[in-house]
Order: sequence, then C-alpha cells, then structure tokens
Amino acid sequence: MASVEVRSVRKSAALRPRGPGKLQPARSMPLDYRYSAAGGRKAANGVGARVAVAPEEEEEEEGVEVGVVGFEGDADSPYSSQAATTEESPAGAGSPSQRDARWGDTSSYGARKKHRVFCQLPNGDWALCTVITTSGDDSVLKLPEGKVLRLKTESLEAANPEILDGVDDLMQLSYLSEPSVLYNLQYRYSQDLIYTKAGPVLVAVNPFKKVPLYGNEYIDAYRNKTKDSPHVYAIADSALREMKRDEVNQSIIISGESGAGKTETAKIAMQYLASLGGGGGIEYEILQTNPILEAFGNAKTLRNDNSSRFGKLIEIHFSTTGRICGAMIQTFGERSYHIFYQLCAGAPASLRDKLNMKKADEYKYLKQSCCYSIAGVDDAQMFRTVTEAMNIVHISKEDQDNVFTMVSAVLWLGDVSFTVIDNENHVEIVVDEAAETVTRLLGCSIEDLNLALSKRHMKVNNENIVQKLTLSQAIDTRDALAKSLYASLFEWLVEQINKSLSVGKRRTGRSISILDIYGFESFDRNSFEQFCINYANERLQQHFNRHLFKLEQEEYVEDGIDWAKVEFEDNQNCLNLFEKKPLGLLSLLDEESTFPNATDLTFANKLKQHLNNNSCFRGERGKAFAVRHYAGEVAYDTSGFLEKNRDLLHMDSIQFLAKCKSSLPQMFASKMLSQSDNPLPVPYRNSAADSQKLSVAMKFKGQLFQLMQRLESTTPHFIRCIKPNNLQLPAIYEQGLVLQQLKCCGVLEVVRISRSGYPTRMTHQKFARRYGFLLLEDVASQDPLSVSVAILHQFNILPEMYQVGYTKLFFRTGQIGKLEDTRNRTLHVIRGENARKMYSSLARKHRAAIILQRNLKCWLARRYFVNIRKASVVIQSGIRGCLVRRCAGNVDLLNVLREFESKKEAEGDQILIKASFLAELQRRILKAEATVREKDEENEMLQQRLQQYENRWSEYEQKMKAMEEMWQKQMRSLQSSLSVAKKSLALDETPRMSDSSVDQSWESNGVHIGSASQLVPRTVGREMNASISVISRLAEEFEQRSQVFADDAKFLVEVKSGQADASLNPDMELRRLKQNFDSWKKDFGSRIRETKVILNKLGSGNESSPNSVKRKWWGRLNTSKFS
Repeated sequence: MASVEVRSVRKSAALRPRGPGKLQPARSMPLDYRYSAAGGRKAANGVGARVAVAPEEEEEEEGVEVGVVGFEGDADSPYSSQAATTEESPAGAGSPSQRDARWGDTSSYGARKKHRVFCQLPNGDWALCTVITTSGDDSVLKLPEGKVLRLKTESLEAANPEILDGVDDLMQLSYLSEPSVLYNLQYRYSQDLIYTKAGPVLVAVNPFKKVPLYGNEYIDAYRNKTKDSPHVYAIADSALREMKRDEVNQSIIISGESGAGKTETAKIAMQYLASLGGGGGIEYEILQTNPILEAFGNAKTLRNDNSSRFGKLIEIHFSTTGRICGAMIQTFGERSYHIFYQLCAGAPASLRDKLNMKKADEYKYLKQSCCYSIAGVDDAQMFRTVTEAMNIVHISKEDQDNVFTMVSAVLWLGDVSFTVIDNENHVEIVVDEAAETVTRLLGCSIEDLNLALSKRHMKVNNENIVQKLTLSQAIDTRDALAKSLYASLFEWLVEQINKSLSVGKRRTGRSISILDIYGFESFDRNSFEQFCINYANERLQQHFNRHLFKLEQEEYVEDGIDWAKVEFEDNQNCLNLFEKKPLGLLSLLDEESTFPNATDLTFANKLKQHLNNNSCFRGERGKAFAVRHYAGEVAYDTSGFLEKNRDLLHMDSIQFLAKCKSSLPQMFASKMLSQSDNPLPVPYRNSAADSQKLSVAMKFKGQLFQLMQRLESTTPHFIRCIKPNNLQLPAIYEQGLVLQQLKCCGVLEVVRISRSGYPTRMTHQKFARRYGFLLLEDVASQDPLSVSVAILHQFNILPEMYQVGYTKLFFRTGQIGKLEDTRNRTLHVIRGENARKMYSSLARKHRAAIILQRNLKCWLARRYFVNIRKASVVIQSGIRGCLVRRCAGNVDLLNVLREFESKKEAEGDQILIKASFLAELQRRILKAEATVREKDEENEMLQQRLQQYENRWSEYEQKMKAMEEMWQKQMRSLQSSLSVAKKSLALDETPRMSDSSVDQSWESNGVHIGSASQLVPRTVGREMNASISVISRLAEEFEQRSQVFADDAKFLVEVKSGQADASLNPDMELRRLKQNFDSWKKDFGSRIRETKVILNKLGSGNESSPNSVKRKWWGRLNTSKFS
C-alpha cells in the first residue's frame, strides 16, 4: 500500500481536520516521510487519510501538495500531484458511522463539484453519481440516467477515479468501501470478466452463460505465465507450483451459496490440473467422475438447476515428476436424483424392458415436484454420457446393470401402496405391479417385502414381539428403505470410482485437494437439512478466519514485526452453540432423539430452556428457534428434526436386504451390520440395530471433523463463488444479494486485512537458499539473514514493501512474484548459457576427434602401402637380377626356367583352389556339428515327451481298466436283476381261467379255495401279459445297449493305444461315452422302477396271495440297485 506525504505550506479554512490524528507505528517506512491525520477516520494500517484538491480550486489551494510514495509524477495517475479528488468537508459535518469505522483506508470525504460519489437509493442499491453543487450539509447529485437528487453530504461515499474502474484486484482500489467493491465487481461482470482477486481470495461471479475464458489456449497462457489476470487456472497453477516448491499438500476450497457455480468451478480447476499433470491417462478418468457424481448426487432445486446435495472432496495425488498418479474422492451429506430422470429418458429398449421402466411423470417420487426437465439439458444424452463415463472408470457392464436395477427399484418402491386390514389402521402391501416389480428387481418374495414394510420385530425384556405398523409408519418405513438403498448405492459407486483411481506405487504423499461443498442456505422455512448445512459452513468459515485472520495476525506478533492488530468478526461463539457439551444444539438434539415420547415441540422447549442466555440463540414461538450465524440470523422450524435425526433403518429392513438374491442389496446389508459394531448407550432402544446406530447429526459432525483435519494439514487456496441473481439469468446484477454473499464469505474483511498486512512470507534460510545466487558477490560464508537483507537491497525493494522478522521475511502482495520472475529469468539465462557452452565444447571435441581419426587412419594406411611397395620393388629387382646373371648366354636354361615358372604358377592356382576347398569343408563340418548338437537336444526333448506320454498312457490304461471293471460289474448286476425278474414272471404264468371263470384263487400250499370274496378280475391276466412283454423288451434293450457300450469302449481303447486310426479325441469321446452310459442307466432304472410299481399294484389286491410273496424280492432288489 502506498504511503502518503502531505506538506502544508499555507492552510486554508476549507482544510481543517475534523479531529486529532492517531498514527500507528510503521517501523519499515523511511524516516523522511510524514503522515497526515487529516480525517477523523483512523487508517487501520497506520496510513492517514488522503487529502487532495479539486482542479477548480488549485489556485486557491496552491499551498497543498499531494504525493504518493512509489509512483512517479504521471499526469494520468490518480496518485500524482495533479490528481483530482475533493477537499476536506467542514468540521462538524457528522461523526463517522459504525460501518465506515471498519474501513480503515476510507478517508473522510467532502463532496465537491463534478466529482463522482456513491449514494444509496431508497431501494438500498448504491448508484454512481456526479456532484452538481454542494450547499451546507446537502449535495445535489446527478444519476447516470439523468435524474437529480438532493442528499446529505455525510451519507455519500467516495468513488474511485475512473482509471481504477474494473481493476482485477480489489486491493488496488483507492477507496475500499462496500459500494466501491460492488461497483467494481459489477463493472467487470458487465464485461464478462467474472474473476476478481480480493487479496489471497479469488471471487468468481456466476455468469449463467458460457464465457470465452477457457480452453487449451488459456491453459497454455497461464502455464507459461503470459497471462496473470485472476482466474481459476491461476489458483490451480499456484497450488501446483507451491506443492512442488514447498513439498506441502495444497487444498482449493470452493464455497458459496447454492447456485453460485461451485461445481463448475471445481471442474475447471480439475481440468487445469489434469492438463498440467497429465500424461498417464488417469487424469481423463478423474475428469470423467464428474458426470457420474453429478448424476447420482446433484438435483434441480428452486435456486439451482444443478445443486450439489452432497459435499465432495477430490484428493489428486502426484508423483515425484509432478504427474497425476491417482485420486481419492470423499463425499458427505444428502443425495438426490438427476439419474432418475436420465434413466427414464435415456435407457435403451432392452434395459427398459428388463427394469419395466415407466415415464418420469408416472412415478410417485418424481411427480411430486411437477418438474421433469431442465431448460437446455437433454436427459437422454446425459444418460449416455454417464454410461460412457462408467466405462472409462472401469465399472463393468454387469455392475452398471446392477446400479440401474437399484435405481429402478428405488423408483418402484415409491409406488408400493398399502391397504388397511383392521380397525386399528394396520396395513399390508397391495400386491400389484409395483410390488411385483420391486421383488423381481431386488430378488425377494412378496411375503418378505410385506413383512419388512408392514411389521416390526421388537425385543422387550428378552421377549420377541411382532408389532403391526399403521399406514403412516409403513409409509415411513418404505421411504426409509428407499433412501437407505439409494444412499448405499451412492457410497458403493464412490468406492468403485476410488478403486479405479487408486494411487499407484509412484505416490509421493503430495496432493492437491479440491473441496466442493454446499453453501450457506436461508429459506422462508428452514428445516434439519439447512441446520446441518449451515453448521458445516460455520466450521468452514472458522477455517477461513483461522488461516486468513487469526493465524496471520498471530504470526506477525510471534515474529516480532511492527503490526497493528485488526479486529474481525469471529464465529467461535456460534460454533460453541452447536458443539458445546452437554448443552449444545447437537447434544440436546441427540439427547431428545433417544426418548420415545419426545416430540419436536418438547425439543424446541428444551432448547429455549437451556440456551436462551446464549447471544447467538433466540427462541421463537411454537416449534421455532433462531441462530445468529456469521452470515446472518436464520430461523429454524423443528418440525421433523427428531425423526430426521434418528433416520433409523430397522433391523427388519436390513434383514430384508440380506435375504435378497441380488448382490448389491446383500452387500449393502452386510456393510450396515458391520458399521453397527460400536453400540451407543441410550436409555431406550427399539431393537439391537437401533441401539447401535449413530444419529444423523453425529455422523455429519464426525465427517465434518475428518474433513477439517484433512484441510488443516494443507496450504489453503480460497475461491468464493457469488450468485449475482436468484433468477439464474445472465446480465442481471442484484447488489443486495451480492453484498450479502460478500459479507457471508468474509471477502470484504479479507481485502481489508490483506491490504494492510503482509500475505507472503518466507524463512531466512529458504529465502537465502532460493535467491542467494542472484547476488553479484559471493556470500557463501554469511548467515541467511545477511544474505536476505543483501538481496533486498540489491533489487531495490522498497522498505515499506517488506518487514524482517525473527525467523521470516514478510512481503506485501506482489513482491515475491517480482523476485520469482527475476529468479526464473536468471536461471533461464544461466541454464541456457551453460547448455550453449557445453554444446559448443562437445561440438569442438567431436570435430577434433573426427580430424584426428581421419589423419591417423590416412597416415597408417599410407605408411603400410609405402612399406609394401618398397619391399616388393626390392624383392623383384633382386630376383630378376639373379636370374639374369645365372641365365646369361644360356637360352635353353632360360626356356627351362620359363617352363618351371609356368608350372609353378599352375601349381599355385591348384594350391589356392585346394585351400578354398578345405575352408569350405571346414565350414560344412562346423555346420554339421552344430546340426548334430541341435538334433541331440531335440532328441532329448522328444525322449522326455515320450516318457511323459508313456506315463500318461499308463495312467489312461489304469483308468480304462477301472472303468471297464466298473461297467462289467454294473452290467452283471443289471443282468442278474433281469434274470431274477424273468424267473419271477415265469412263476406267475399259470393257466388262466376262461371267460366264464370268475372266482379262482390259490393258497401258498397249492390248495384250491373257492370264495366269492376273493375273486380276481379278468384284467389281471391281460395286465400281467403286458408286464411280461415290457420286461422282455427291457431285457432285449439291456443286451443291445450293453453290447454297444462294450464295442464303443473297445474301439476307443484301440484308438488310444494306436491299434486303430480315427480322427477323433479318444479322451473326449470316452468322457462322452461315460455320460451317455450314466444317462441311459438312470433312464433304464427309472423304467424298471415304473414296472415295479405296476407289478406292485397288480399284487395289492390280495396281500396273502402267493404272487405278493413272490414280488417282495422286487422291492429289495431295486432298493439296492436303482434307488
């Protein structure tokens, strides 16, 4: 922040200060600068109010000169001596308001003619006006649309010079006030510049339309630092660079109310990280998790078409090379149902038939809102996108079918209806299409479904009691089952995604976490859901305060730098109201939820009884109470609090899921039972499962504390998303809504704190190690503090831009970036110079080596050639001289010598030919030896295979012999059975009586007994003849089949042993023959048993007859052989 020097030569009556000046110490400022206390409003950072002169009054006020340290006298600069602002307002113009007192760098302001100011209109909005005239305490203003207003001068707020309109960092504003911030954001929003910095925080205003700020071109620009304007890419790039540089985990916390664009902002940050850290393919899988999680976890609400009904923390892990090597997703909160509409609209015909799908407006769960589509969204296309994303993250086709089956089962559960069966309003389910479809999809029976939804098992005094449910209880049980089924499905999906994105062996512990969580909510009627959401935002706001307010100021004090403490709003009292034990909101809610007779009214009365003295709590009439959150007061209606907090899925429903044949419900039930291992001591329990469950509020609190622990171990980067209007339309900017969100997010306080503080800090050792090489002289022997101070002096960093602490250096915004740029440029130059030198040296060595090798080879070759030539010449001359001397005058000797030489030449040719022949023979011998070695190796392999085949063949022979013996035994057994049957039937063949004989029977000793009561029907003979013919056919079939099986088995044995040739697999055919034999044996046994039954019926007429005695062998025989 620039300091201001005011030198007063001649004071005018118009420049009288309102009150005494109060200056804060600023040890780092130059001694030759003085501060003015011209305004009654104290500057939070020790800088006095700015005093300036209007151009029309320059001659009258020529004794006043305004200058700003760090800026040259540029006529266009608003800080130069020619800058036009207003003179001091007269004394007694009014005391500053409480709101103005919080803005330390907003000077006292008096309206002057033709100067811009902000005035507040009757509707609460601020408007940029031009001062026409001033008269006493009033000013006449002209609005942009031409209207003229007269307002009190003290109600006006100073406007920044036009040159500061639309600056990309709110810290650059000369006048930092609420209307200035609102106007700057609106100015940028109208030009589609939706990102603005507020110190270390990025403010993102939802444009509700596509803006040309994304894509590979922008990614490359922010990666190469050719763009430095505020952007999500810049935040992600900063997190990635700091993770590599400091080796500390980073987090990007994206917050804002519903509809502010948190989900889209998180996706943009992931795209940038995937682009920079990609290369292994895992980054594409991470991006494809968004369609799945949005389909199963987002919903259309009255305030947002794609509202996150759950919190999502994506932890992206990086390898040592800075590449993405895996990710992990954690979710918490409630779920909702984009996927329901997508499934109804986009399911293919085969899946629709399998799931018995209907239209979305035909399901009870979906037609309650009467909203079945979203403008500009194709649900069928989104369904195809979801299935493609599932394929990319390696969710199998079978698992996808199971997921959609569970989604359809949830929809059909909502259509299950009940019918009253008695006067006490007890019910049973109606067996209709809905109930039958649910049982088919879950793999259960109608009886199990009816038992789970209409009855409840309870254990009282070690006695099991079955309680019938009323209509309302049955509906609640059905809805609880559907909700639990969908919640378990969502958790299972997240687990499958995490398995696909699991971190590999290259994990280094470095990660960047992106938190996308629901924002603060305040409706006309706020229930348990808003209660939990706003509690989570209170905790996140404290994390925000802790890192940007508390820790920053505490670190200044601990390191001994000159710092005036700035007050800020702390929400610890509100958190104590929620978390304090035993008289906190959560503790009292849990306590009341354990009592069976407790109601929402008794819970509200208990809160009023115990918490009325708390400053953050206010009791309302009836079931309502109000909590003063950091974002404002919210009134809650306790209706449904106790039931929603219990949210118990009874053991009957868990056991019902465990009985289902489908794999997913069984898995869900198993996980529910495993999570209930730590029982909570409560005074009342409905069942064993109920007593072992945490309440919804306690589960939510546990998840929230785990989240905060993870965030506390990272370096945070904050993005505050702002919703400009509730209509979700572009180009509409509601100042009141934006201002409320800026206050809720703490953006205004961040700007004030950061502007007056030192947001960048670094230890002396690290600073010296990182930038020490930039010094012009050798400082290796000096201590880190001396090196750091030398660096600061060498680069002419102004004293007011930094402070030196005990262990660290503290910099104002932008200073470390300048050093980093210098370091990067220097390193680039040094590395380039070193590379060029190394390349030049290697090139020279390479060229020298080539020259040396060429000259050396040339010299050696020439020397060898010259020596050979000289030797040849000497030998030839000596031989020729000798021959000439010997053969002088003797022609015959000369002829003989010539013949000898010709023969010698011929022999030489033969010798050469023989030598080449021997070389060829030697080569062939070597080749033959290699071939012999290869053949020996092949022979050894073949012998081993032959040994294996012989072993297998011996095993096969033993098996064949065993099977043959078994078949022979079975054949002999069947043959003996048939022979016995034939003998028995032969005994039964006695002479039949004629047609006139009616009453003939025999005793066992053969004596004839004629009695009218023991007559045998004529049909017995005919049936007996038929039975004999059946037995004969069975015997013939047995002989034929036994012969066929024996021949086939013998043939297969011959094929196996090689005695017969056939193009078939003997092992496979043998197994097939055994199967045929077993099937025929079974069929043959059944027919024999049928024949036995017929014969038993024939003999049942006279139990004492000889035939009945003779047939007793049949039952015993068949029991032992064919049963």
